[in-house]
Amino acid sequence: MHAMQYEITLPADYDMDVVRDRVARRGHLLDGFDGLGLKAYLIRERGREGSPVNQYAPFYLWRTVEGMNSFLWGGGFQGLSDDFGRPSARQWSGLAYEEGRSAAAPARVAVRRRERVPDGMPAAEAAADAVARAGRLAARDGAVLAAAAVDTGRWETVLFSLWAGEVPAAAEGDVFRVLRLSAPERDRLPRGRQW
Repeated sequence: MHAMQYEITLPADYDMDVVRDRVARRGHLLDGFDGLGLKAYLIRERGREGSPVNQYAPFYLWRTVEGMNSFLWGGGFQGLSDDFGRPSARQWSGLAYEEGRSAAAPARVAVRRRERVPDGMPAAEAAADAVARAGRLAARDGAVLAAAAVDTGRWETVLFSLWAGEVPAAAEGDVFRVLRLSAPERDRLPRGRQW
């Protein structure tokens, strides 16, 4: 499993309905994309739920590298680049994926927490901690799913979770609203620890 996210930060007075409309018109195009576990179409709005910015920031869990590469080098990513400019696409190697207690419910909220691995902390310890935290998140009421991944270039972990209700007190990090979820191969994402 591989995680990927790009963030398109928009002007403070940007009409976020433009993004909502784009997702409503084009979001279905990835509903059958080979190698894609899931894509969460996410937004943050300035002044809401602690967000300092307006942002369109889709988050992906890829089942295969080939699927991710087909998206990046194919028409999907180019269409986004044509509309908004080419964003930097962050990538993390998967550490864990867990279905949540509310796995069948529609996802309404996403929480992403990025943390630097402290200097001197063994990499295996940081990875095991991220895996354990993803498992604890998935076990909470309202959790749709939780995933953990690591960027070894920056030595940063990311915890990503989807929630069926409002912003959960248990999940700390950047809060996003889920506009849509495309999940063609979610059921094929490997569960549990990824090594």
